[in-house]
Amino acid sequence: MHEQTNNPLHGKRLDTIIEYLVEYYGWEELGQRIVIRCFNENPSVKSSLTFLRKTPWAREKVEQLYVKTLLKK
Repeated sequence: MHEQTNNPLHGKRLDTIIEYLVEYYGWEELGQRIVIRCFNENPSVKSSLTFLRKTPWAREKVEQLYVKTLLKK
C-alpha cells in the first residue's frame, strides 16, 4: 500500500471537512464560495453530506476548498 503522508484528505471524513469549513467560513460565505443549494437554502451538515455523497463534482469543490483553507494557516 502507498503511504499518503502528503495527502491532506487522507483519513478525513466528509462530515469533518464540512464542519471545519462551516466553522472557518460560516454557511453564508461557504455558499458564496461554492454555489450549491445545500449550502444556501436551509443548510445543515446532514443535507450537505447527502448531496455531496451523490455529486462528485460538488464534493471535489468542497475538498479543494478544504485543502486551500488548510494551506492558508
